Order: sequence, then C-alpha cells, then structure tokens
Amino acid sequence: MKNIAFVFPGQAAQYIGMGKEAYEQNQSAKQIFERADEALGFSISKICFEGPEEKLRLTSNTQPAILTVTCATLEWVKAETDLEPLFLAGHSLGEYAALVHAGALSFEDAVKITHARGTYMCDAEGTMAAVIGMDLEPLGAICEEVTKSGYVVDLANQNSPGQIVISGSHEGVRIAGEKADAAGAKRVIPLNVSGPFHSSFMRPAAEKLKRKLESDIQISSASIPIIANTTAKPITEPADIFKALVDQVASPVLWSDSIRYMIDHGVDTFIEIGPGTVISGLIRKIDRSVKTYAIEDMETLNNFKAVLV
Repeated sequence: MKNIAFVFPGQAAQYIGMGKEAYEQNQSAKQIFERADEALGFSISKICFEGPEEKLRLTSNTQPAILTVTCATLEWVKAETDLEPLFLAGHSLGEYAALVHAGALSFEDAVKITHARGTYMCDAEGTMAAVIGMDLEPLGAICEEVTKSGYVVDLANQNSPGQIVISGSHEGVRIAGEKADAAGAKRVIPLNVSGPFHSSFMRPAAEKLKRKLESDIQISSASIPIIANTTAKPITEPADIFKALVDQVASPVLWSDSIRYMIDHGVDTFIEIGPGTVISGLIRKIDRSVKTYAIEDMETLNNFKAVLV
C-alpha cells in the first residue's frame, strides 16, 4: 500500500477500555503504557482501562491518555504491518502522536507535555459548540459580530465542509449558536468540553506551554513531514514544530485544509490510528474518493491486514 498518511485523533476520542487489547497483544505497546505511568508518576494505564469516567474526562488526564493509547496502537500496527506514510497529521492533541512517530519528540517528553498542556487548558472559563451545515464566511461574520458586542467567540476547528466548531465565552457561544441557527445552520451542538479550546481565551495557556517547551522539552527534526494544524502545511524543523505547538493552543485547527493538502500531494489512503473513528468520518466528508481505515483494536487491525493481503 502506497500513497498513505497516518492521522491521529484528538480530545473527545476517549472511552474506558481504550488500548487494552494493544496492551495485552503486543509487548512494545505494553511498554508504552508502562513508560507513560513512569513518566507521569501515576497510572494513566489504569485510567484508560478502568476509568472512572470522571477521571478520564479530566483534560489533564484525557490528553496524555489518548496520546498513550495512540502511541501504543502505533507500536502494534508497526509490528503487524510494513507501512511508510508520506505524511502525518494529528487533530489538535493528535499532533503530538505524529511528532512521536516522526522522532521529533520522545514519548516521555510528549506524555509529560500533554499532561501539562491539559492542565493549562483547563484554566480558562468557556465552552465550544459544533455548527453543522453552515459555511465558514457567514459563521465567521457572526462570531465577529458577537465578539464586538462584548461576548468573545472565535472560529475554532474547521473540521470538514459543513462542520465548524466555535469556541469562546459561554454567553458568546450561546449567542453565536442562536444567530447561526436563525441564519440557516442545520444544527448547533454544544460540546461537553472543559474549556474554550483553540480560542483567544487559550493565549495564557499557550504562553505557559511555550515556557514549558523551552525549559523542559527537546524537539528534534521530524523524519516524516507533519501537516501543522495552524497552517495546513508540512513542517519538519524543530523551530517550526515549536512554533506550531505553541500557536496551536489558541488558533483554529485547519483540518479540512490539512487533508486537502495531503490529497493534493498524492495521498489517496488515510489510516487513523488510535481510539475512535471520528477522524475517518471527517475525512470522508472532506473527500469521498479517498480510502479511510481506522485501527484501534484487534478486530480493526485484522480487518485492515486483510485488505493488505
């Protein structure tokens, strides 16, 4: 299989029991969980496998948990297949798994920085909502109008045609959602999140993350181009990776543009690795002509291997 990209999920992909089969079936995957527990100083493995839900849902736990499961699943996939992706991309938090796979971050550094990132991102008050069936330009105009009235709301995740996430103050998101509904949006779905991620409210978190990256984290060149959330362009150099990680926290996720870039540069098959199938669903909405596969457990791995035969 050629012309492939690996893509990695972000927050909200989590569920209790995720990664358990990788842990049980592959020694390298098991070691990823053990390394995560040691690096963090508590058992993120137990939270992944057993919960409880309220612990897994804490952003400071959710982020390293999803990263750990994704990297463990990657080890399992590497042991069972011989795939060489042209590009890597991760949705928000998923970008850290891409950096680990490309050798730009050690797994230990990545799991520690995502724990810190999750902690910083919880400090701001606010919320998010998904707006379905509305174009970017009119929704952007609504956000600008509401922000000018004193209730900050920003465009956040540009996930796929017809699915855009807005983020900001509780009141700003509520008002913008009502205006979007009145302007013809199909649906406005409040998201169960612990903060206004990828909005201007995240600037203090971005500044804290910047200081943490500067003081504690070693970034190397990436061996595979990573499509940055903030620009939808490939990055490989440490300085560009550093900037992308800092900017990402308070900037929109340009997911549609990222997928289109990879398609325009030869990718015809996307393999989602990690918990859930959300990313595969988004990609199908962006371009139905490409193939998508999601690998998260024994069944999905075996189904994928059957395609390779």
